[in-house]
Amino acid sequence: MIKKILYIGSQYEYSKKENGESLNKKAFYNNLVDLDYEIFSIWYDDHSENLQQEIIDKAKELNPDIIFFILQSKQIEKNTLQNLRDNGCFLVNWFGDDQWRFDDFSKHFANYFDACITTDKFSIEKYKEIGQKNIIRSQWASLESSVEYKNIIYRYDVSFIGGANRFRKWFVKELGKRGIKVDCFGSGWKNGRVSYEEMEEIFATSKINLNISNSTQYDIRYLLSNPRNILNTLRSAKNKSQTKARIFEIPVQGGFELTEYVPSLEDYFEIGNEITCYRDIDEAELLIKYYLSHEKERENIKRAGVQKARNEHTFKNRIIEFMKALELIDDK
Repeated sequence: MIKKILYIGSQYEYSKKENGESLNKKAFYNNLVDLDYEIFSIWYDDHSENLQQEIIDKAKELNPDIIFFILQSKQIEKNTLQNLRDNGCFLVNWFGDDQWRFDDFSKHFANYFDACITTDKFSIEKYKEIGQKNIIRSQWASLESSVEYKNIIYRYDVSFIGGANRFRKWFVKELGKRGIKVDCFGSGWKNGRVSYEEMEEIFATSKINLNISNSTQYDIRYLLSNPRNILNTLRSAKNKSQTKARIFEIPVQGGFELTEYVPSLEDYFEIGNEITCYRDIDEAELLIKYYLSHEKERENIKRAGVQKARNEHTFKNRIIEFMKALELIDDK
């Protein structure tokens, strides 16, 4: 039975203290604590030159049931992982970007772990092909929320929260030309970054919350609007769209969501009844104008989406599910 966990990950968002506590820490570490696991941590952010040896020494001292990693780069050396396994440790890693990072990252580390958790169902066969048989499919999610979402006095017609990039700026500007104002928040926008609490309030008080992907975009109108857009597209490693936490955060935190379609979205929501999605800016314009003028239908979709997301798509739900799967693997 898994009870004692050594957790290895980042403490701060993008490993910068000024950005505050990382989503991964709130999502995984804090929830593991809430679920009464005996949990110990080593943070990349506080790492010293002796990080590798510190991990090995801590594992020997604690003798944990599992060591749970969230590798985001090459913070941990392969020799360290092999040493831990040679000493009988059970290693697990959360691979959250396999849609575009499997070939250049995940596959090079996967077999150093006893079990791999992936958020991409299309990568499961890839893991099997390289010899990793213990693959658990999970997904990003949201922190829990109890914010009020009924009988709301709305502040925004349409909002977007996320860092600005060339495509998102083009998308918002293009909607503006079509008579749709989008209030934007995040790095690179006039309104700047917002706290998690402020984000929750914005989601709940927006009639429509846009979720605009930051993966590579091939809309010819965007590409031709500036020569640099073509260059950036060719250089970008994010060549596939993916399901991320924001898809679940919007409804959990009380908002109506209009998101760019991503493969497997229908595995989590009933499209058109619990969430809405678009494929290009023309569909986004059409749906925004439609749902702004059809309040009852919009509110019904929002309420169904909130209920589904709060019941099924929180990080605590995800942890309970993948820990059950890990128990079965650990018992083999």
